Amino acid sequence: MSAKQARHLDGVAALAECYSVFLLDQFGVLHDGQQPYPGAVETLSALKRAGKTVTLISNSGKRAAPNERRLLKLGFEAGSWDHFVSSGELAWRAFHDMAASGALKAGTKCLLISRDDDRSAIDGLPLALTDNGSDAELVLISASEGDRHDLEHYRTLLGPAAARRVPCFCTNPDRIMLTAVGPRFGAGELADLYESLGGNVTRIGKPYPAIYEAALALAGNPDRGSVVCVGDSVEHDIAGGAGAGVATALVRSGILADVEDLSALFDREGAYPDYTLDAFRWR
Repeated sequence: MSAKQARHLDGVAALAECYSVFLLDQFGVLHDGQQPYPGAVETLSALKRAGKTVTLISNSGKRAAPNERRLLKLGFEAGSWDHFVSSGELAWRAFHDMAASGALKAGTKCLLISRDDDRSAIDGLPLALTDNGSDAELVLISASEGDRHDLEHYRTLLGPAAARRVPCFCTNPDRIMLTAVGPRFGAGELADLYESLGGNVTRIGKPYPAIYEAALALAGNPDRGSVVCVGDSVEHDIAGGAGAGVATALVRSGILADVEDLSALFDREGAYPDYTLDAFRWR
């Protein structure tokens, strides 16, 4: 499919006529991290009233529960989604299983990169936090504070661990994040930095298959032709949805809001949406 074949829709109602299962991104589609986009609360509720299965699928380094609490705090209606899958949740469960099997030893020193000193990504795991890359045995990049620090800050923090090739996991592959002061570099950019410093990174989340497999399993493993993935990132949502064998819809309210020519971006990423929407609104 080429970019010219993407069908532009006025609203989500047109998608609801064709698909029964919705995999929805949150940042850039439902909200900007500070408030819902106009019409998003009502549209999410309308999907459920229409009998659709709604699974929210997010590259958030936090677990599912804190993400759901934030949506409720932002004003989204309880029960307007069926399931929530975050990259942070997938990572937490993987680490939990590794600890249970002995593959992750208790007391492993973890350098955690997060926002606002958030530790939910490792709560309940047998890890010992360290703020020093020189003695870290594991690096976990769950978020970025690119609105508060520059890359040089992170270079200093991560450099000693990368030089020792300490295993690193990035649970938010997004390279750009929305903040109150505009787009800034995300955790995915920090993962790239870690690699440039000589380290190895395992990325968990969109566009990689595991998060889609988890989301589709929660949705009852539906026929792929009945599923549409809606997001604001070509690199993550559109490429990831296409890789999972489902239809894709690109929403222009998030990180691509100010991009005029998308065709070059589609070509660069090798990913082309089936549909485009100006915003996540019903009509």
